[in-house]
Amino acid sequence: MPDIPLTVLTLLSLAALAAGWIDAVVGGGGLLLLPALLLGLPAGTPAATALGTNKAVAIVGTTGAAVTYARRAPVDVRTAVRIGLAALAGSSAGAFFAAGMSTDVLKPVIMVVLLIVAAFVILRPAFGTAPAPGPASRRRILAAIGLAGLGIGFYDGLVGPGTGTFLVLALTAVLHLDLVTASATAKIVNCCTNAGALATFAWQGAVWWRLAVVLAVFNLAGGMLGARTALKRGSGFVRVVLLTVVFALVANLAYQQWLA
Repeated sequence: MPDIPLTVLTLLSLAALAAGWIDAVVGGGGLLLLPALLLGLPAGTPAATALGTNKAVAIVGTTGAAVTYARRAPVDVRTAVRIGLAALAGSSAGAFFAAGMSTDVLKPVIMVVLLIVAAFVILRPAFGTAPAPGPASRRRILAAIGLAGLGIGFYDGLVGPGTGTFLVLALTAVLHLDLVTASATAKIVNCCTNAGALATFAWQGAVWWRLAVVLAVFNLAGGMLGARTALKRGSGFVRVVLLTVVFALVANLAYQQWLA
């Protein structure tokens, strides 16, 4: 790993802190940290190295947020792990197909879906404000494994941006969770997908571990703080952050599609 100026390292650390907070509340922290790494790392740094280092940082913050949530929120860890294992398989399949497929075709479709989701959340103020009474049925759990696990996991391997946000939305809709519990469950699922991706990048030697360790400390602090903020402020606060992240994701995808 080449030397990185202290100013750049400081800015990357602040980005890791903010990304951890955003990711813990509603997902989408990679929208901040990954572009920061791509801009801040020395010219000529392979994209795979930025992606691998990002995963090494993100898994620490995600794990910290997951532990914080699990201690204080009513999370069904067993169901979350089942969905996570399905997402791990889905992301592996998505990564396999990504090698021979242009994601530019998918980006406009994703933007339309996100705008529909945003409109739905805005027009349905009660969405995700209160959980359904009683445990989720077997049919709903299987649907969550299929959609949030295999489906969104496949998207994560194929395209990637906004996976955490999609997980929160899917878990809220399918399992009838409130947004705080859905965020908590999504963190456990994210741990599984991040672990699989990180193992691949590490095997390829595409991780700058010394930089990752520094940034992971800040990401962990942000993740734990974000989880506590969401637990304290409740689903209404998460809903506002969710809409903000959705519109940011649409803007990011639009920029990549037509302006970059």
